[in-house]
Amino acid sequence: MKGKPVYTPWDRPLIYACGISGSGTNYDKIYEGDPKKPHIVFSNVLNCSGINKARARNVPVVILDSKIYFKKMWGIEKVPRYGVERNSYDMALMTLVEQNLNGEPDLICLAGYDLWIGDWMAKRYFPRILNVHPGDSRKYVGLGWRPTAKAIIAGEKSVKSTVFFVDESDDGGPILIQSRSIPLSRWDEKLYDIKKFIDREGIKSLSEFNKKAKEKENNLDIELEAVSKEIQDALKEEGDWMIYPFAVHNLIGKGRVSIDGRKVYIDGVEMPEEGWQVDIYGYADSIA
Repeated sequence: MKGKPVYTPWDRPLIYACGISGSGTNYDKIYEGDPKKPHIVFSNVLNCSGINKARARNVPVVILDSKIYFKKMWGIEKVPRYGVERNSYDMALMTLVEQNLNGEPDLICLAGYDLWIGDWMAKRYFPRILNVHPGDSRKYVGLGWRPTAKAIIAGEKSVKSTVFFVDESDDGGPILIQSRSIPLSRWDEKLYDIKKFIDREGIKSLSEFNKKAKEKENNLDIELEAVSKEIQDALKEEGDWMIYPFAVHNLIGKGRVSIDGRKVYIDGVEMPEEGWQVDIYGYADSIA
C-alpha cells in the first residue's frame, strides 16, 4: 500500500474517541454505523445532550469543562486558539482519554466539538483526527451556515460537505471524502432576490453582501442567512451524516486509507485533492 496506513486492522476492531460539545447528532450517526465498535466520548461541556446519549449507551465518558479549566488554571475567560494555555488543556483532556482507553485511540472524530484543536494535539495525533466541514473546505471556510452563503455568492450550482484530516491549519487538512452534491436549484425561489442582488451589485464576498444589504435596508442579509441555514440542514442530513460514518467504519476502519504528506490513498489509489467523491464512487467497497 502506498503511503502510511492511517489504521491497520488487527484482531480487534478500531477503537475511536469522539469529541462533542452539543447535541451529538454527528456522533449518533457514527455510533449507529457500528454500535458494537468500542469507543469513548469526550467533551469540553458539562452535561451536554450528546454526553447524556453516550451515558445512556453505557459508553465511557470524559469531560473537562474548558471554561472552568481556563478560568481556574490560567485566570482567563476566553479559550485561546494557540499557546501553552491551549496545549495544556488538550494534554490534560487527552491524558484522561488515554487513561480510560489504556492507550491511544486509533482515531479521533470531532463531531460537533466546538473548540479548535491546538498545535500540540494536531501534531501528536495526525493523521488520526477527523472533522467534518459544512461545505467544500478547499474553497469556503467558516462555521455553520457561512460556507453555504459563500458558495451561493460565488455562483456555485451545488454544495457538498467534507470530511478531512485535521492538521494545524483552520479546516485546511487533507481531504478524505466529499459528499454527494446537493443542487442549489432546490431553493431557486428563495434565492431569486438574493442572486439578483448579488449580480446587480457585483458582490464577491459575504462581508460585502452583508454591508450592501444593510446599506440598502432590504433585509436580504437576513434572508441569505435563513436560507443558508435551511440548506445546511439538508447538507447535514444528506452529506455529513452519510460520509462521516462511511469514512470511519468503511474506509479507515477497514484499513483502506493511507496518507503521505497531503496525498491520500484509498485502496492504493491516489485521491485527487478533493478526496473520495461520492458523486463518482458512491459508497463502494473498493475502487482498486
